[in-house]
Amino acid sequence: MTAELTRGQNHPLPRTRLEIRVSAGTPIVAGATLGDEKGTVHGVEWVAHPGTPTLPGLEVSRQAAADHRLAVDLDALPDTVHRVSVLLALPAAGQGPVRFGAVAAPFVAVTDLDGDEVASYTVTGLERESAVVALELYRRQGAWKVRAVGQGYAGGLAELLTDQNLPQAHQLAGTIHEAVGRGLARSVPAPPAHAADADRPRQTAAPAHGPDHGSAPQGAPGPVPPVSPYDGQSPAGGQTPGGPGQHVTQQPYRDGTGDPAPAGQASTPTGGGPIDYSHPRRQNAAPPPPPPAAPPAEPGRPARPVAGDATGWSMEERLYNQVWGMFEDLSRTMAAYRSAVDFADSRMEKELDQALSDPRSRIGGQGDAAREAARARHDQLVSRAREVLDRDVAQLVAEAEVVEPALPAAFARWDNPVWHAYRVPMEIPMALRLGDLHLPEADRVRIPLLMRLPLERGLWIDSGRSASLDGAVPDSHETRRLGLETAVAHAARLLAVYPAGEFTVHVIDPAGSGAQPLAPLVQTGVLAAPPALGAAGTADVLARLTQRVDLVQMALRGGAPDALPPGVDTSQQLLIVNDFPHGFDDRAVNQLRYLADEGPAVGVHLMMVADREESAGYGPLLDPLWRSLLRLTPVPEDHLADPWVGHAWTYEPALVPPGSQVLQQVLAQVAAARRSWGG
Repeated sequence: MTAELTRGQNHPLPRTRLEIRVSAGTPIVAGATLGDEKGTVHGVEWVAHPGTPTLPGLEVSRQAAADHRLAVDLDALPDTVHRVSVLLALPAAGQGPVRFGAVAAPFVAVTDLDGDEVASYTVTGLERESAVVALELYRRQGAWKVRAVGQGYAGGLAELLTDQNLPQAHQLAGTIHEAVGRGLARSVPAPPAHAADADRPRQTAAPAHGPDHGSAPQGAPGPVPPVSPYDGQSPAGGQTPGGPGQHVTQQPYRDGTGDPAPAGQASTPTGGGPIDYSHPRRQNAAPPPPPPAAPPAEPGRPARPVAGDATGWSMEERLYNQVWGMFEDLSRTMAAYRSAVDFADSRMEKELDQALSDPRSRIGGQGDAAREAARARHDQLVSRAREVLDRDVAQLVAEAEVVEPALPAAFARWDNPVWHAYRVPMEIPMALRLGDLHLPEADRVRIPLLMRLPLERGLWIDSGRSASLDGAVPDSHETRRLGLETAVAHAARLLAVYPAGEFTVHVIDPAGSGAQPLAPLVQTGVLAAPPALGAAGTADVLARLTQRVDLVQMALRGGAPDALPPGVDTSQQLLIVNDFPHGFDDRAVNQLRYLADEGPAVGVHLMMVADREESAGYGPLLDPLWRSLLRLTPVPEDHLADPWVGHAWTYEPALVPPGSQVLQQVLAQVAAARRSWGG
């Protein structure tokens, strides 16, 4: 899974041979410096740039380009090197922009040689800067990590290199810009785009607007960024467009293939030995294009959304990618709005401080006029940001209204008519809907929260007391009932989306307090056995599931996954634990921790309905258990934070509408299919 970093965050690197991909939407210079333990660059021979593109273990582009691929072999670096800093700069020569604030935010991704992203970072917050340290790879206690830096320099490359204690900083900056200028002078226009690119509306870069960068009319000739020597070349010599997994500026990618280029097309290295990024397991063909787009929109209005307009091999995959694309769209537009509001607030505060710091402005109406002018400018900035947000939100609302009815059962809400035509599936779907996400400034947009299948981690339904969005605080009995109802809804959905006989649910309810919420599972007969009661029943279920984990692990380690004893249930297992820690002794708690740690790898998953405070008596013993589970709530609460931009998303559980019989009807079909399959 890709780690989407924010400024200052780090992430371990699982490989030492890597590729760093840069996408900026406008030609930029990419380079790298090698530093010692203190980050000091000892000489020009420690800097890879277009004039000197290769160093031991490092290779960069020879010229400015909108997209770059930097090759890094950490094992080949000298022992004295402890830090590799990736530098981005705007060319000093030419008619392009002179500050990063006038262009789209650069995107940097670290990938392995198979094209799978390890970590990514969008360099935001730049304004007057013309050079930036995007990220750094650093060695710590023998292991390498990547850190998102985002440190910009208004003085350009000279100031950046000076900050890294390079004695010849100004001379080297001039040498780099001279080499870039020669490259721009001999660059050639890019060939026409492939016809398939017309079917990728989500992957095109939005034009940057600003005083330093304009956009040409559609179809009009304009400046073409030079071809990067690291881009794959087609047999005819043309530049191959970026693959579906490549991140493009401003618009989020809406597919998940992760292939940077078609098979057989590797980047063209420049000196230092051949570097082949192709891989024999890659597909020989791109995913099929999305379905035909809707008729063109009226002039001046946004295009009408279409369900399944993302790239994918099936409609299910297209819808999955489209949903996550909507999530990324809302994240970006909300981050831009909040940043604009913060800027307006800080600017007004600064102007008010300046007005009040002058004693002359406190006499007469001069001070009042300055304050009114500052507030007016603040309101104007916020109003403009809100207009943009409302426009983007309206487009997302229109897209959600089209996408929601088209979702398959696994992705759909319980009130979606698709459940009335439900049939037990023959294949496992890509993902499962756990609820909806939304943000307070855009309450009209509900983004489905999808979790990939098979499950990689368990769930913790928090039955502790917490205030809902309307300010009401349910009592403890009510939150426990809501928590177990949420768990039943999730378990029923898992049973419904798996083929018959491939998913089994166990329940531990030591005190028998969950009889009413568990009734749909018990009455339809979809459980493996009646809910376990008391300490004896708890110990029996835990012992059987622990034994299953041990047997499957031994079979896998012995290279004989099919040599399991007769009677071992090889289907996916889900254990619902209600009212933890009632009925659990120390041995049972240790078994529960063992299942949480080792179970997901062999198909045994936990769903805890528990109040963390009631388990405080176990101390740190249970901390690893809680950390390994995804915390959800039975009432809407803003507790889910994404590491991409740091928003606190409000989560709403996927519950069955009051009075609906859809859950019983679906589970009845599941039970009938299980009996037929078992017979």
